[in-house]
Amino acid sequence: MATSNGVPKSQIEAFQTVTPLKVTDPREVRLISTAEPIGSGIFTGCLNIVLYYNKAMVEDSGWLVAGWIKESLGRALREQPMLSGRLRRGEDGHGELEIVSNDSGARLVEAKISVPLQEFLDLKEKEKAETELVFWKDIDEQSPQFSPLLYVQVTNFQCGGYSIGISCSLLLADLLIMDKFLLKWANFQKDMLSKNDEVNQVPIFYLPNLKPPSLAGNGNFSPASSERCGPTMIFKITGETVDLKNEVSKKLALLCIEQAEKKFGSETISSEFCFLMNESLRFTKVENCKKTELVKSHLKSDQVTITCSSLKDYLGINEIAFKEGNKPAHTSHWIGSVNNGLVIAIPSSGASELNFIITIPNEKAI
Repeated sequence: MATSNGVPKSQIEAFQTVTPLKVTDPREVRLISTAEPIGSGIFTGCLNIVLYYNKAMVEDSGWLVAGWIKESLGRALREQPMLSGRLRRGEDGHGELEIVSNDSGARLVEAKISVPLQEFLDLKEKEKAETELVFWKDIDEQSPQFSPLLYVQVTNFQCGGYSIGISCSLLLADLLIMDKFLLKWANFQKDMLSKNDEVNQVPIFYLPNLKPPSLAGNGNFSPASSERCGPTMIFKITGETVDLKNEVSKKLALLCIEQAEKKFGSETISSEFCFLMNESLRFTKVENCKKTELVKSHLKSDQVTITCSSLKDYLGINEIAFKEGNKPAHTSHWIGSVNNGLVIAIPSSGASELNFIITIPNEKAI
């Protein structure tokens, strides 16, 4: 078993690109407004999710699941094409950043790891080992138009179990979270299998049938793993005074930060943090904020209603089954490569309601 400092290493077997099954027309554009200088968190920050599955039947395997994902993910991206788009600079190459749904595609990675699933879950350094189950490459700051914003890695364990790891740029993480994209995608796969009676069939993109033996074992390699941040919580604020206007949203964010600090201990958010305001599907504003500079909110907690939940509960990832009846045996999620904490403000469909995603920094950074 290949290991590094006691952590088993995954072996990547194949890369594929998955594009929407239908050409996106008209193309969607999301403007990314940033203050100068641009913080590196825009290019490095990502949301990571890992779903672990036991082998459901004799015919089940991660290789089969990945083969069907090639089609089901394409169907899901047709519904949310921004996830297969690219970050780029304006038309002249020197303007503001924007994400365009140009159908460049998400990356599908197939891998294997020489350890049984349960043994992996029992590792003392499981959190460190989990970086082997997700693939993420930081967005190229100079040429961002060539960098995928969504990666999916299917990893086969020695016992026949497998994991599905998702890595998404923080600039589009709201689409995974608020749009329930993962649940919709899994439902596409289940419906596709049941309607076509394909559960026991081998998909077209079944790697063991496509990959020549000479290419087997192409080495242990992966991009540098992102630094794992601390816990993430979602706060929902409702009330007549709720608004996503810049100063109001900052005051509301401070209320959520105070709530997070009560839960996790004092001063859990660094004095400076990254603040993403997803004002609409077409506009995101990114700032580096200093907590000490935020105006103490004139709002009191009794003037608004604040409810909080874990990101895992909100995503519903414990219920996501890509094969009917085979729910995850375990799930993990974390936000990476945000050094000083993160606040994301996302409007809800209802009036006078906002969602705030609060991620505290790693303990080493506090």
